[in-house]
Amino acid sequence: MKKNLFTFIGLFAMVAILFGFDSDSKRKIPAATVKTLDLKTFDTSTISNDGKPIVISFWATWCSPCKKELNAIAEVYEDWQDETGVKVVAISIDDARNMNKVRPYVDGQGWEYDVYLDPNADFKRAMNVNNVPHTFLVDGNGHIVWQHNSYSPGDEEELYELVKKLSEGKDI
Repeated sequence: MKKNLFTFIGLFAMVAILFGFDSDSKRKIPAATVKTLDLKTFDTSTISNDGKPIVISFWATWCSPCKKELNAIAEVYEDWQDETGVKVVAISIDDARNMNKVRPYVDGQGWEYDVYLDPNADFKRAMNVNNVPHTFLVDGNGHIVWQHNSYSPGDEEELYELVKKLSEGKDI
């Protein structure tokens, strides 16, 4: 019985180490290659914000809730930045056939976000995104500390409360 218990504990520890489930580790933004709106390559592992929070939102031009969420944030983004220093990064998952719709949409909305294209879904897969909208909150050290899938009006207020806590140095 003891032998089985120790075998189980050993296996669990190995799995935890391999998959990063130990309590002291937090998942960082993974490296993947995406494109800027000018079609230049960009490595997602370099996303940073001088120690301030980052919101990463996966969206698509065909996704109405995605656009509602990002437009709701756009209305208050300048205030959020002034109060917390947060940076929003929008990752379009539109495929190669539809990615030409992204820039006109973004320009038409006047978003002040960094917007990247992930037409091959490399970053989407690396972040384990299945459905959009999918929003992540990253602390000033680049650790993913919160995520939310879907959007309902008012979700941006919950997100902002979490951003404020992070900007004040509090854990969430």
